[in-house]
Amino acid sequence: MSTRRPRPDIDALARRSLRLIGALQTTEGAYPASPTFSAYVGYSWLRDGAFIADAMSSAGQVDSAGRFFEWCADVVLRRAGAIEWIVEETSAGRRPPAEHMLPARFTFSGDDGTDDWWDFQLDGYGTWLWALAAHLTRHQLDPAPYREAAALTARYLLASWERPCYDWWEEHAQHVHVSTLACVAAGLDAAASIVDTDLSADIRSELTAIRRLVMTQGIGGGHLLKWLGSTAVDGSLAAAIAPLGFVDPHSEVARRTISAIESHLTVEGGVHRYLGDTFFGGGQWPLLSCFLGLAHLAAGDTGRANALLDWAASTATDDLDLPEQTPGHLIAPGMRQEWIDRWGPVATPLLWSHAMFLRLGIALGRIDVEAITTDGVAQ
Repeated sequence: MSTRRPRPDIDALARRSLRLIGALQTTEGAYPASPTFSAYVGYSWLRDGAFIADAMSSAGQVDSAGRFFEWCADVVLRRAGAIEWIVEETSAGRRPPAEHMLPARFTFSGDDGTDDWWDFQLDGYGTWLWALAAHLTRHQLDPAPYREAAALTARYLLASWERPCYDWWEEHAQHVHVSTLACVAAGLDAAASIVDTDLSADIRSELTAIRRLVMTQGIGGGHLLKWLGSTAVDGSLAAAIAPLGFVDPHSEVARRTISAIESHLTVEGGVHRYLGDTFFGGGQWPLLSCFLGLAHLAAGDTGRANALLDWAASTATDDLDLPEQTPGHLIAPGMRQEWIDRWGPVATPLLWSHAMFLRLGIALGRIDVEAITTDGVAQ
């Protein structure tokens, strides 16, 4: 039996999404992950924020996206000394321990958090570079103000990309994750057009190495794998196809990856993170449905992309808030209450969910940007 709610009006949900993200963006430029969820309050992630900024940029919110990228640049520039030390130590064969690497999330003021967290993640550093370059190209903006921060970020990634680290879900730190490598490669590829010529040459060389590694150890059964040497798939792998463009959407690898996500992780249109997920019972994530929709769209299947958008929209509450995940088709239902007792109800709203809904809806032409920005949404 389906547990989906009736689909809300797409334009109404789009207006709500745009207003929510704009209203919650901080004066510093950071995008909060969620305004009320206990474990996320007060923090902004580079990864989540970059995808949110990309959606806002696609929706014509140039100032909002730009302020986020300025915040990212400030976060990186303030850690220039740490990055130089990491690069030098790595080059000398003294790889810094994970606790001395840069964190995945920051306070709104750009400081490191004081709470214990699964912090060593590389994906966000690639994702912000990718989203920045897309924004600059989309709106024909000068990259010069970001050049120093982009170069520092690229050098950090060049020194670190082969290291195991936590994945998108802050799990499995002992592995090298294919979704992380896709984010890193997309970011480095984007940075090559911003940084100076010498660094750009280094980037091109390492991009070849990253692709070779994924093609030799990150593919099984013809599709992308959750991590190098794994046999599993992960919902985040759709992003490697679109919007990141790490994999050609018309390739056999893309076709088989989409098929694997559909067959292993998708029910009705809701996409699970991975088999074995126990976080809040292992529900379906609207943002992953939107990533899969973007992959289908890039591969030419507009019908399936539309169905996935509709499923994501159907998860909205009466107040048109999109959750992090839904409780209707759980992998580990016995674990749901344990997480509620620990952190409270599922994060709702989750800004990343709203952003991916916007991004897919705009790409499909289902969301008219002019129509949803004529009633007071900041330009």
